[in-house]
Amino acid sequence: MQNKIAFYKMVASGNDFVVVDNRRQIIKDATAFARRICRPHVGAVADGLLLFEASKKAHFKMRIVNSDGSEAAACGNGFRCIALYAHEILKYSSSMRFESGSGIIEGHVGPKGTVKVQLIKPRIFETDSVIEVRGNRLHYSFLDTGVPHAVIFVEGLPKVEVVEIGKAIRHHAHFQPFGTNVNFVEVKSKKEIAVRTYERGVEDETLACGTGSMASAVMSVLKGYAASPVSVQTKGGESLRIEIIKKGPEIEAVFLEGKAQFVYKGEYFL
Repeated sequence: MQNKIAFYKMVASGNDFVVVDNRRQIIKDATAFARRICRPHVGAVADGLLLFEASKKAHFKMRIVNSDGSEAAACGNGFRCIALYAHEILKYSSSMRFESGSGIIEGHVGPKGTVKVQLIKPRIFETDSVIEVRGNRLHYSFLDTGVPHAVIFVEGLPKVEVVEIGKAIRHHAHFQPFGTNVNFVEVKSKKEIAVRTYERGVEDETLACGTGSMASAVMSVLKGYAASPVSVQTKGGESLRIEIIKKGPEIEAVFLEGKAQFVYKGEYFL
């Protein structure tokens, strides 16, 4: 019999992940394994791999490896999936603290697959700058919500060339050497925004991005376009709730809430 690894396929707001219990370090080369299991046709097909590992600082540790093999510090939708996995499959308490590349994340699993996580406080680098891309001057903001995000406010979001423009911005010299995720945001009302995201590491538009939704909501609130809590409509059609706690002009805390779910359980043969 071939060696095999048990996994769960999970999804949150259209972001899909392969989740593996790696407390015994069964996966030695996470980069190679992510590239293999996330591939279309020959793998489980996913945006990324979530590894559940032991931690001395919190209840557990989560690592996220993108489908291209690069490791990310944070993933809001991944955080929600791993929290649900910990509670439903591994029987952890509904309230938990876990280690990530961006710091300690607090999560709470509610009824019917609803998961709320407190993300790290965003670091604001640029609130209104201009970049030239493909012959056009674009106004953008730049911040870190665990991973870097450029936020661009637009009108007519469905018509935006997210992949072409997003890829050009992601690789722009201004954001090197690490590049950036790119979010295109349309304000619908004081309580609702719509977001489409080009994700670094996936190198394509995804159906949703938790840290990108957070970045978009934060900049919408800071610019006065929206007020907390903000409903974020994703490309996948689901709605995320972003709650932003402010103390004067400073952001004290940000919470991301939405549903996560299991798709199937499988075994991957090596």
